[in-house]
Amino acid sequence: MLESDSPLNEAWGEEARDKRRTASRNELVQALDVRPTRIVAMGGGTGLPMVLRGLARRAEPRVGDPGLDITAVVAMSDDGGSSGRLRRTRGALPPGDVRNCLVALAGGKSTSPLSEVFQYRFAGRRGLAGHAVGNLLISALAELKGDFLEAVRVSGELLGVKGRVLPSTLSPVQLVARMEDSTEVVGERNISRAHGRIQNVLLSPRSPPPVDGLLEAIYTADLIAIGPGSLYSSLMPNLLVDGVARALCETRALKVMVANLMTQPGETDNMDCLDHVRAVIDHVGPVLDAVLVNGTLPSEEASKRYALKGQFPVRVDRRAIISAGVIPVEADLLKEGPRIRHDSRKVARCLLKMARSGL
Repeated sequence: MLESDSPLNEAWGEEARDKRRTASRNELVQALDVRPTRIVAMGGGTGLPMVLRGLARRAEPRVGDPGLDITAVVAMSDDGGSSGRLRRTRGALPPGDVRNCLVALAGGKSTSPLSEVFQYRFAGRRGLAGHAVGNLLISALAELKGDFLEAVRVSGELLGVKGRVLPSTLSPVQLVARMEDSTEVVGERNISRAHGRIQNVLLSPRSPPPVDGLLEAIYTADLIAIGPGSLYSSLMPNLLVDGVARALCETRALKVMVANLMTQPGETDNMDCLDHVRAVIDHVGPVLDAVLVNGTLPSEEASKRYALKGQFPVRVDRRAIISAGVIPVEADLLKEGPRIRHDSRKVARCLLKMARSGL
């Protein structure tokens, strides 16, 4: 059961604006009886594929359920690992996060031999070592067709994905972090190594153009899920693309941030949920309506293991979040097992309930 402990007026402020938004969302909810629910999921890293795996299970129409229309929006600032090597040696756009999202929308690597091949990573120390087959295939298709977006589309067809994957931009961008000590760190892979407090991030070049179809997907969505994932290196790069923040402010869709379970060493040390929410607002404005938070405590044993690695549960102060104009929605999101992870089924179930009820 989803819960919230505050009236909408306290969270959203002006009563007139609340009525307009409620009326618009009621229209969307009524329309969901006859068409698929349109979900846009934004992020990167391992968080976005988790959300997509859960949504993909609910994508196909069933009796009394028109299914889902899923669009994944992927950050394009990755410059580490196999993706980083392809960027430096081939001038390619980073395919790694795109690959993971394609496989997730195909149901995961265990669902088909081709998905497993896409995720296969060569061992060794030289040559192809460290490269994932899917990264090489997407990059090869991009060179062959001269179009990265077409390469992603063809790869999706090969895998039989349930939805579509959009890179947020086709510009070769780099992530730049400004630290609290006034230094600048260039490159996503270098930011976590800096071990300093991040003040803000930006893309270089600034405000790159959005990929075709991105803004339209935002404007026509019923719900937009942002996260979970690395706050500055997976979520922010999508929001900093030209036109995205404005579209998020103007769309009738419900905008939901899926809160991280644990802090990330070198990026969100000592940050609570409110700090994550404020970071988004400080960068791109009031683009969040709600934040979906986990209400189940991990085991003490697991917490101790993670603490040894400098990772701690993200604290949630519900009243403080409400004071920032965002509604906290609490549910059991934890996956059973020794690791502290989101359960993709639980997250998808919550997001769909929010989309189809208006909150």
